[in-house]
Amino acid sequence: MAIVMTGGGTGGHLVIIKALKEYLKDEELIYIGSTMGQDQAWFENDSDFKERYFLNTRGVVNQKFFGKIVSLWLLLKATIRSYIILKKQKARVVFCVGGFSAAPTSIAALLAGTPLVIHEQNALSGALNRRLKKYARYFISSYDPQSPIQSYPIKEEFFESARARSEIKKIIFLGGSQGAKAINKLAIKLAPWLKEQGISIVHQAGEKNIKSVQKEYKKQGIEAEVFGFTKEIARYMSESDLAIARSGASTLWELSATGLPAIFIPFPYAAGDHQYYNAKFLAKKDLAWVIRERDLKVKKIKEIILNADIEQKSRGLLEIIKKDGAQEIAKIIKSVQ
Repeated sequence: MAIVMTGGGTGGHLVIIKALKEYLKDEELIYIGSTMGQDQAWFENDSDFKERYFLNTRGVVNQKFFGKIVSLWLLLKATIRSYIILKKQKARVVFCVGGFSAAPTSIAALLAGTPLVIHEQNALSGALNRRLKKYARYFISSYDPQSPIQSYPIKEEFFESARARSEIKKIIFLGGSQGAKAINKLAIKLAPWLKEQGISIVHQAGEKNIKSVQKEYKKQGIEAEVFGFTKEIARYMSESDLAIARSGASTLWELSATGLPAIFIPFPYAAGDHQYYNAKFLAKKDLAWVIRERDLKVKKIKEIILNADIEQKSRGLLEIIKKDGAQEIAKIIKSVQ
Protein backbone atom coordinates (compact mmCIF):
# COMPACT_ATOMS: atom_id res chain seq x y z
CA MET A 1 0.00 0.00 0.00
CA ALA A 2 1.28 3.42 -0.97
CA ILE A 3 2.10 6.59 0.92
CA VAL A 4 0.76 9.52 -1.09
CA MET A 5 2.47 12.90 -0.71
CA THR A 6 0.69 16.02 -1.91
CA GLY A 7 0.93 19.78 -1.88
CA GLY A 8 3.30 22.43 -3.01
CA GLY A 9 3.16 25.21 -5.50
CA THR A 10 6.12 26.91 -3.79
CA GLY A 11 9.53 25.76 -2.62
CA GLY A 12 8.56 26.35 1.00
CA HIS A 13 6.02 23.54 0.75
CA LEU A 14 8.01 21.25 -1.51
CA VAL A 15 11.19 21.30 0.56
CA ILE A 16 9.26 19.48 3.32
CA ILE A 17 8.34 16.65 0.96
CA LYS A 18 11.91 16.51 -0.31
CA ALA A 19 13.26 16.22 3.25
CA LEU A 20 10.78 13.55 4.34
CA LYS A 21 11.00 11.26 1.35
CA GLU A 22 14.66 10.63 2.19
CA TYR A 23 13.42 8.70 5.23
CA LEU A 24 10.66 6.89 3.34
CA LYS A 25 12.68 5.22 0.59
CA ASP A 26 11.70 1.76 1.85
CA GLU A 27 8.06 2.68 1.17
CA GLU A 28 6.05 2.88 -2.05
CA LEU A 29 5.71 6.62 -2.64
CA ILE A 30 3.25 8.45 -4.90
CA TYR A 31 3.30 12.20 -5.54
CA ILE A 32 0.24 14.21 -6.57
CA GLY A 33 0.71 17.89 -7.34
CA SER A 34 -0.31 20.59 -9.79
CA THR A 35 0.68 21.66 -13.29
CA MET A 36 0.88 25.17 -11.82
CA GLY A 37 3.64 26.35 -9.51
CA GLN A 38 6.95 24.55 -9.00
CA ASP A 39 5.71 20.98 -8.49
CA GLN A 40 6.77 19.59 -11.86
CA ALA A 41 10.15 21.30 -11.77
CA TRP A 42 10.90 19.65 -8.44
CA PHE A 43 9.48 16.16 -8.86
CA GLU A 44 8.57 15.33 -12.47
CA ASN A 45 11.73 13.24 -12.93
CA ASP A 46 12.18 12.16 -9.31
CA SER A 47 12.65 8.40 -9.29
CA ASP A 48 11.99 8.15 -5.54
CA PHE A 49 8.31 8.24 -6.45
CA LYS A 50 6.77 5.18 -8.07
CA GLU A 51 4.22 7.44 -9.81
CA ARG A 52 3.92 11.20 -10.19
CA TYR A 53 0.69 12.97 -11.13
CA PHE A 54 0.31 16.66 -11.97
CA LEU A 55 -3.27 17.86 -12.10
CA ASN A 56 -4.72 20.97 -13.69
CA THR A 57 -5.45 23.11 -10.62
CA ARG A 58 -4.87 26.64 -9.44
CA GLY A 59 -5.47 28.77 -6.35
CA VAL A 60 -8.95 29.90 -5.35
CA VAL A 61 -8.36 32.48 -2.60
CA ASN A 62 -6.91 35.35 -4.65
CA GLN A 63 -9.19 34.98 -7.67
CA LYS A 64 -12.03 37.34 -8.60
CA PHE A 65 -15.61 36.06 -8.90
CA PHE A 66 -15.40 34.30 -12.29
CA GLY A 67 -11.85 33.22 -11.56
CA LYS A 68 -13.08 31.50 -8.39
CA ILE A 69 -15.74 29.66 -10.38
CA VAL A 70 -13.14 28.35 -12.83
CA SER A 71 -10.77 27.40 -10.00
CA LEU A 72 -13.52 25.55 -8.14
CA TRP A 73 -14.49 23.67 -11.31
CA LEU A 74 -10.86 22.61 -11.78
CA LEU A 75 -10.73 21.60 -8.12
CA LEU A 76 -13.82 19.42 -8.49
CA LYS A 77 -12.39 17.60 -11.53
CA ALA A 78 -9.01 17.17 -9.86
CA THR A 79 -10.62 15.84 -6.68
CA ILE A 80 -12.43 13.14 -8.67
CA ARG A 81 -9.17 12.26 -10.41
CA SER A 82 -7.34 12.15 -7.07
CA TYR A 83 -10.00 9.86 -5.60
CA ILE A 84 -9.48 7.43 -8.49
CA ILE A 85 -5.70 7.58 -8.01
CA LEU A 86 -5.95 6.90 -4.27
CA LYS A 87 -8.11 3.84 -4.89
CA LYS A 88 -5.92 2.61 -7.74
CA GLN A 89 -2.71 2.98 -5.72
CA LYS A 90 -4.30 1.55 -2.57
CA ALA A 91 -3.17 4.55 -0.55
CA ARG A 92 -2.85 3.86 3.16
CA VAL A 93 -2.10 7.49 4.14
CA VAL A 94 -1.98 10.92 2.50
CA PHE A 95 0.67 13.38 3.68
CA CYS A 96 -0.26 17.00 2.94
CA VAL A 97 2.02 20.06 3.17
CA GLY A 98 -0.65 22.55 2.11
CA GLY A 99 -0.84 24.92 -0.82
CA PHE A 100 -3.48 24.94 -3.56
CA SER A 101 -2.05 21.83 -5.21
CA ALA A 102 -2.79 19.79 -2.06
CA ALA A 103 -6.52 20.51 -2.05
CA PRO A 104 -7.81 17.84 -4.49
CA THR A 105 -5.91 14.93 -2.93
CA SER A 106 -6.58 16.00 0.66
CA ILE A 107 -10.32 16.30 0.00
CA ALA A 108 -10.26 13.00 -1.89
CA ALA A 109 -8.57 11.38 1.12
CA LEU A 110 -11.49 12.41 3.34
CA LEU A 111 -13.99 11.08 0.80
CA ALA A 112 -12.09 7.80 0.44
CA GLY A 113 -11.62 7.32 4.18
CA THR A 114 -7.83 7.48 3.79
CA PRO A 115 -6.00 8.82 6.88
CA LEU A 116 -4.63 12.34 6.43
CA VAL A 117 -1.43 13.71 8.01
CA ILE A 118 -0.80 17.46 7.67
CA HIS A 119 2.39 19.44 8.07
CA GLU A 120 1.98 23.20 8.51
CA GLN A 121 5.15 25.22 7.89
CA ASN A 122 3.97 28.61 9.14
CA ALA A 123 2.76 30.08 12.43
CA LEU A 124 -0.44 31.17 10.68
CA SER A 125 -1.95 28.12 8.98
CA GLY A 126 -2.78 28.31 5.30
CA ALA A 127 -6.44 28.30 4.26
CA LEU A 128 -6.47 24.61 3.25
CA ASN A 129 -4.64 23.27 6.30
CA ARG A 130 -6.78 25.40 8.61
CA ARG A 131 -9.95 23.88 7.19
CA LEU A 132 -8.65 20.32 7.18
CA LYS A 133 -7.00 20.33 10.61
CA LYS A 134 -9.96 18.84 12.49
CA TYR A 135 -10.16 15.93 10.02
CA ALA A 136 -6.46 15.05 10.11
CA ARG A 137 -5.12 12.02 11.96
CA TYR A 138 -2.08 14.15 12.86
CA PHE A 139 -1.51 17.91 12.50
CA ILE A 140 2.20 18.72 12.76
CA SER A 141 3.44 22.27 13.37
CA SER A 142 6.56 23.60 15.08
CA TYR A 143 4.48 26.52 16.40
CA ASP A 144 1.64 24.47 17.87
CA PRO A 145 2.10 23.20 21.46
CA GLN A 146 -0.42 20.43 20.69
CA SER A 147 1.69 19.10 17.80
CA PRO A 148 3.11 15.59 18.31
CA ILE A 149 6.45 16.90 17.00
CA GLN A 150 7.89 20.37 17.60
CA SER A 151 10.99 20.11 15.40
CA TYR A 152 11.07 21.36 11.83
CA PRO A 153 12.60 19.28 9.00
CA ILE A 154 16.06 20.86 8.75
CA LYS A 155 19.16 19.49 7.06
CA GLU A 156 21.78 18.04 9.40
CA GLU A 157 24.42 20.54 8.19
CA PHE A 158 22.69 23.42 10.00
CA PHE A 159 22.90 21.60 13.33
CA GLU A 160 26.47 20.52 12.67
CA SER A 161 27.56 24.15 12.24
CA ALA A 162 25.58 25.48 15.22
CA ARG A 163 27.32 27.65 17.81
CA ALA A 164 26.51 30.21 20.50
CA ARG A 165 27.42 33.79 19.56
CA SER A 166 28.72 36.35 22.05
CA GLU A 167 29.49 39.39 19.86
CA ILE A 168 28.75 40.73 16.38
CA LYS A 169 31.69 40.56 14.01
CA LYS A 170 29.85 39.60 10.84
CA ILE A 171 26.31 40.30 9.59
CA ILE A 172 24.54 38.34 6.86
CA PHE A 173 21.76 39.96 4.84
CA LEU A 174 19.34 37.31 3.54
CA GLY A 175 16.87 38.20 0.82
CA GLY A 176 16.58 34.71 -0.66
CA SER A 177 17.86 33.59 -4.06
CA GLN A 178 15.55 36.16 -5.71
CA GLY A 179 16.67 38.94 -3.39
CA ALA A 180 14.67 41.50 -1.42
CA LYS A 181 14.84 45.16 -2.48
CA ALA A 182 14.17 46.50 1.00
CA ILE A 183 16.95 44.41 2.54
CA ASN A 184 19.35 45.29 -0.29
CA LYS A 185 18.73 49.03 0.20
CA LEU A 186 19.13 48.71 3.96
CA ALA A 187 22.43 46.88 3.59
CA ILE A 188 23.90 49.58 1.33
CA LYS A 189 22.83 52.34 3.72
CA LEU A 190 24.21 50.51 6.75
CA ALA A 191 27.48 49.46 5.14
CA PRO A 192 29.64 52.55 5.97
CA TRP A 193 28.56 52.46 9.63
CA LEU A 194 29.15 48.70 9.85
CA LYS A 195 32.65 49.27 8.49
CA GLU A 196 33.27 51.84 11.24
CA GLN A 197 32.14 49.28 13.80
CA GLY A 198 34.52 46.66 12.40
CA ILE A 199 31.62 44.44 11.27
CA SER A 200 32.04 42.56 7.99
CA ILE A 201 29.23 41.90 5.51
CA VAL A 202 27.87 38.83 3.75
CA HIS A 203 24.95 39.60 1.45
CA GLN A 204 22.52 37.36 -0.41
CA ALA A 205 21.32 39.99 -2.86
CA GLY A 206 19.50 37.77 -5.36
CA GLU A 207 20.77 36.43 -8.67
CA LYS A 208 19.58 39.45 -10.67
CA ASN A 209 20.99 41.99 -8.25
CA ILE A 210 24.54 40.76 -7.68
CA LYS A 211 26.30 43.19 -10.04
CA SER A 212 24.32 46.27 -9.02
CA VAL A 213 24.82 45.58 -5.30
CA GLN A 214 28.53 44.88 -5.76
CA LYS A 215 28.81 48.20 -7.62
CA GLU A 216 27.24 50.07 -4.70
CA TYR A 217 29.63 48.51 -2.20
CA LYS A 218 32.57 49.32 -4.45
CA LYS A 219 31.49 52.99 -4.64
CA GLN A 220 31.76 53.16 -0.87
CA GLY A 221 35.08 51.33 -0.74
CA ILE A 222 33.56 48.47 1.20
CA GLU A 223 34.45 44.81 0.83
CA ALA A 224 31.42 42.55 1.01
CA GLU A 225 30.78 38.98 -0.06
CA VAL A 226 27.76 39.17 -2.39
CA PHE A 227 25.94 36.20 -3.86
CA GLY A 228 22.57 34.99 -5.14
CA PHE A 229 21.69 31.30 -5.02
CA THR A 230 24.12 29.15 -3.06
CA LYS A 231 24.44 25.63 -1.71
CA GLU A 232 26.72 26.99 1.01
CA ILE A 233 24.05 28.81 3.01
CA ALA A 234 24.67 26.70 6.13
CA ARG A 235 28.33 27.73 6.10
CA TYR A 236 27.48 31.40 5.56
CA MET A 237 25.05 31.28 8.49
CA SER A 238 27.55 29.50 10.70
CA GLU A 239 30.22 32.13 10.05
CA SER A 240 27.84 35.05 10.81
CA ASP A 241 26.82 36.51 14.15
CA LEU A 242 23.58 38.31 13.19
CA ALA A 243 21.16 37.98 10.28
CA ILE A 244 18.86 40.55 8.73
CA ALA A 245 16.37 38.46 6.82
CA ARG A 246 12.89 37.67 5.56
CA SER A 247 11.00 35.23 7.77
CA GLY A 248 9.88 32.39 5.55
CA ALA A 249 9.54 29.20 7.57
CA SER A 250 12.63 27.42 6.23
CA THR A 251 14.89 30.45 6.76
CA LEU A 252 13.54 31.01 10.28
CA TRP A 253 14.18 27.45 11.40
CA GLU A 254 17.56 27.16 9.64
CA LEU A 255 18.70 30.28 11.52
CA SER A 256 17.38 28.78 14.75
CA ALA A 257 19.14 25.46 14.15
CA THR A 258 22.50 27.18 13.73
CA GLY A 259 21.91 29.53 16.67
CA LEU A 260 22.03 32.69 14.57
CA PRO A 261 19.89 35.58 15.94
CA ALA A 262 18.00 37.64 13.38
CA ILE A 263 16.31 40.94 12.76
CA PHE A 264 13.35 39.82 10.68
CA ILE A 265 11.81 42.04 8.02
CA PRO A 266 8.77 40.01 6.88
CA PHE A 267 7.73 40.07 3.23
CA PRO A 268 4.68 42.34 3.42
CA TYR A 269 2.74 40.56 0.66
CA ALA A 270 3.08 36.99 1.96
CA ALA A 271 -0.26 35.13 2.01
CA GLY A 272 -2.12 35.92 5.22
CA ASP A 273 0.92 37.93 6.37
CA HIS A 274 2.34 34.59 7.54
CA GLN A 275 5.97 35.76 7.56
CA TYR A 276 5.11 38.35 10.21
CA TYR A 277 3.51 35.70 12.43
CA ASN A 278 6.48 33.37 11.92
CA ALA A 279 8.84 36.07 13.16
CA LYS A 280 6.53 37.05 16.03
CA PHE A 281 6.65 33.46 17.28
CA LEU A 282 10.36 33.92 18.07
CA ALA A 283 10.08 37.58 19.04
CA LYS A 284 7.51 36.77 21.76
CA LYS A 285 10.10 34.42 23.26
CA ASP A 286 12.69 37.25 23.12
CA LEU A 287 14.69 35.30 20.55
CA ALA A 288 14.40 37.69 17.58
CA TRP A 289 13.50 41.20 16.48
CA VAL A 290 10.69 41.99 14.03
CA ILE A 291 10.38 45.20 12.02
CA ARG A 292 7.67 45.81 9.44
CA GLU A 293 9.12 46.85 6.08
CA ARG A 294 7.12 50.10 6.23
CA ASP A 295 8.74 50.91 9.59
CA LEU A 296 12.28 50.07 8.52
CA LYS A 297 14.76 52.76 9.64
CA VAL A 298 18.56 52.65 9.58
CA LYS A 299 18.65 54.32 13.00
CA LYS A 300 16.52 51.55 14.51
CA ILE A 301 18.76 48.82 13.11
CA LYS A 302 21.85 50.55 14.50
CA GLU A 303 20.23 50.73 17.96
CA ILE A 304 19.48 47.01 17.88
CA ILE A 305 23.01 46.11 16.80
CA LEU A 306 24.61 48.30 19.50
CA ASN A 307 22.37 46.99 22.29
CA ALA A 308 21.75 43.40 21.21
CA ASP A 309 22.06 40.64 23.79
CA ILE A 310 23.37 38.26 21.15
CA GLU A 311 24.47 35.53 23.55
CA GLN A 312 21.06 35.25 25.25
CA LYS A 313 19.22 34.97 21.94
CA SER A 314 21.76 32.64 20.38
CA ARG A 315 21.66 30.17 23.26
CA GLY A 316 17.87 30.35 23.35
CA LEU A 317 17.61 29.51 19.66
CA LEU A 318 19.80 26.46 20.11
CA GLU A 319 17.26 25.13 22.61
CA ILE A 320 14.09 25.80 20.61
CA ILE A 321 14.60 23.31 17.77
CA LYS A 322 15.89 19.74 17.87
CA LYS A 323 17.46 17.75 15.08
CA ASP A 324 15.91 14.73 13.33
CA GLY A 325 12.62 16.54 12.64
CA ALA A 326 12.22 14.95 9.21
CA GLN A 327 13.01 11.49 10.54
CA GLU A 328 10.50 11.84 13.38
CA ILE A 329 7.72 13.01 11.04
CA ALA A 330 8.51 10.11 8.70
CA LYS A 331 8.04 7.73 11.64
CA ILE A 332 4.56 9.14 12.27
CA ILE A 333 3.62 8.75 8.60
CA LYS A 334 4.82 5.14 8.60
CA SER A 335 2.86 4.36 11.75
CA VAL A 336 -0.49 5.27 10.18
CA GLN A 337 -2.45 2.26 8.97
